[in-house]
Formats: sequence, structure tokens, C-alpha cells
Amino acid sequence: MKYAMVNGSLPGLKGKELIEKWHKYEADVVGYQAPVVWKKAQGCIVEDVDGNRFIDWTSGVLVTNVGHCHPHLVRATQTASEDLLNNYECANTYRIEAAEKLVNALPKHLDKCFFLSTGSEAIEASLRLMKRKSGNFEIISFEGGFHGRTPGAASVGGLAGPKKKYGPTIPGSIKAPFPNPYRDPLGLCDPSDDFKKYFDYLDFIIATNSTGSLAGVIIEPYQGAGGFIFPPKGWLTRLRKWTRDKGLLFTLDEVQASFGRTGKMWAMEHENLEPDIVVLGKGIGSGVSVSAVCSTTEIFSCLAKGEMSSTYGGNPVASAAVTAVLEIFEKEQLVENSYKMGEYIKAGLNKIAEKCAYLGDVRGMGLVMGIEFVKDKKTKDPASELIKPIINKFAENGLLVGSVGMYGNVLRVAPPLVINKEQADESLEIMEKVLTTIKL
Repeated sequence: MKYAMVNGSLPGLKGKELIEKWHKYEADVVGYQAPVVWKKAQGCIVEDVDGNRFIDWTSGVLVTNVGHCHPHLVRATQTASEDLLNNYECANTYRIEAAEKLVNALPKHLDKCFFLSTGSEAIEASLRLMKRKSGNFEIISFEGGFHGRTPGAASVGGLAGPKKKYGPTIPGSIKAPFPNPYRDPLGLCDPSDDFKKYFDYLDFIIATNSTGSLAGVIIEPYQGAGGFIFPPKGWLTRLRKWTRDKGLLFTLDEVQASFGRTGKMWAMEHENLEPDIVVLGKGIGSGVSVSAVCSTTEIFSCLAKGEMSSTYGGNPVASAAVTAVLEIFEKEQLVENSYKMGEYIKAGLNKIAEKCAYLGDVRGMGLVMGIEFVKDKKTKDPASELIKPIINKFAENGLLVGSVGMYGNVLRVAPPLVINKEQADESLEIMEKVLTTIKL
């Protein structure tokens, strides 16, 4: 059985008409995607308005971890929507159940959560927590990082795009390099003496940039929008020790890294990290807009009543989604499948890289990987001009992928965690067919 089936060119007749209508009425300001108008999806399979079927390697940007339209999630949100849609800050049974369920699923040192509606909103909340708790205003973050598009989140982000031409960013953001094993001209990934070279440089950055009002550090366990960049093993552990030695709060942005994506339920588990604050989003609702900032009772106690709120945070439908997603993880082996299928797909991608002159690097863990395209594997010059043609060719053959990266030369490998071996094999066949024929 073939899962993917595309008849004719893309977009199809209905798709073309709808895309033209879309751009007529809604501002065309989103990133580049394959010209496909989604109609419905189930598990890993997407169907468009022209009846074409695709294997999805995007998960809606690492959102639908439990698979598109998981029946248990759909039923739970339908039931909640029949009871109550919104009640602002008032307690509701769905919110209380979701909070209990989430805290019990988190690592034991995190005993409180607060629900919001988007990743950016939760990042803003985490910045407020660090500043309020410490009484200071400076936040250390990382070049290439992405934490959202709202003012605070964009200010601590390390990419130009979200803040380009928007004027001054919020004061107090100090940037440090994120160690990239594939591109490391300064040797900052050197693990010698517990990453001494990197942390000597970090100390220098702080000494020359801080006004003496350091509040904390915010970091992704791997950089998502920056290019799916994974730091060397042990570096995050060393960073956590550095923050403790300096008396700084440590926030881990797991908006896209949590809920089984990396082959562990929480990315922090890979190095047994104990962050002070964790930010969750995307997979927590697996298609329903919800996010959370998680911390300790002691840290949350710095806020008085009324100091943190959200119009839609903790609404009954979103809360029902949180509970349903956690129940799905309890009943299905999604974390194990993420690890197993991730190893299988990565091995297949490495074999394809040997045959493709432009596929310079395959990296990742679980079902989150980046494949980086270069003009030459020795010089590593980014081959950004290949990305749009590759995205289109993949789609024409029934595979949906997206792009990321500081240079726009990295493709995301991030299917829903329910992907099976047959779907993986068919996806890899499409990849090999396209990537062994591309030319600059």
C-alpha cells in the first residue's frame, strides 16, 4: 500500500483557486510552503482539496505530536466545547484536571504550572518570572535562538527576522554563541576541561556587556528555527552548573522539544537537567492552541495575585486537550516510537547523504532532525537556493517538509510521533529519488 498519491501538478485546480482567494483576503506574509491546500489529516497522512495524499514530515511545525486529529483528542475537545468555551480567570473543572495531570507528568522538582495560549505568551511569562524573582533585568540568551515574535521573546531571540526594522529591542538582552558542532570556527564545541574554552568566552561576554543586573538564562535544548542545531553532549549540563555558580535562574524553552519529540518525554531528561523554569507549547495541545510555563512553588511565589493572567489561557477546550494528550502518551508508546523511528530514519538519511553531493549534515534525536544543504561539503557554503525546489519536488512526490536555519538551507524532519516503518520507508524513497537528482 502506498500512502502518498499525487495526481498532476501542484497546486491542483481547486488548490490554485483557493490560494488565490486566500492571498486576496489575507496578507501574504507567512513563510514559504509547498503549494498545497490542506483539507484534512489523520495520523501522518494529509489530504488536500484536490484529493492528493501526502506523508507529513512537518507535524504542523512540530505541533501534532500525537498525530493529526487523534480520535481521543478530538472527542475530548468536542465534549469540552459543548460544556463551556471560555470563562477567563475563573476556575473550571477542565483547567484544574489539566494542571494536576501536567504537574504529575513533569520532573518532580517542577510542582507548579500556569496555562497560557501560545508559545510566545509563555516565553513572555517566563521572562517576567526571572526578572520578578531576581529583581534584575538582564537576560542571557543565544545567537540563532528563537523564542517567538512578541517584543520580549523577539528581544531574547538570536535571529534577525523576527525583529528586523522594528526599532530598538527591549534593553537587557545579552547574546552568547550557541555551540554548533557542524560550524565551529572558534572551537567552542571543544569538550576539553569541561568546555573550558566556551565558558571562558562566556565569562568574557558577561564581563564586557552586563551592567551588573543579571536575572537569568533562557535557552532551547536544541535550536529549532536556527537550523535544528544540537549542542555537544554535556554542554547543557555544564551551562546549568554555570548558572548555579552565578546564582542565575535557568529557563529551558521546550516549546517544540517536549512531549516525546526528542525520544524522551522532556528534552531535559537527556542530561537530567533541573531547570528553574520550563516553557511548553506546540505538542502540549497537539493542534489546540495552549501553552504553559512551569516552575516551582517557591519561584511562582514572587508574583502577587493579578500579576499574571491570560484571556484564553486555561480555557476549557484547551485544558481538555492538555489532559487528552497526556492520556494518549500514557496509553500509547509514542516516546518509544519517537526514539526507535528516529534512529531508523536518521540511518536512512545518512545513507542518502552519501549519494547526494549537497547534503552536508544530518543531525538530531528522536523525531526531530535537521538536514543541511551546502554547495560543497568541504567549504560548507550554504546552498539556500536548493531549498524551495526541493520542497516543491518532495510535495510533487507526496512528502511535505519545511525549512529552517539562519541561512535558510536546512530542511526539518519532524513527522508526528505515530509514524510507522512503512511510512518512513516510503518517505525515504521519495527523499532519495529527489535528492540524488538535484543540481545547483
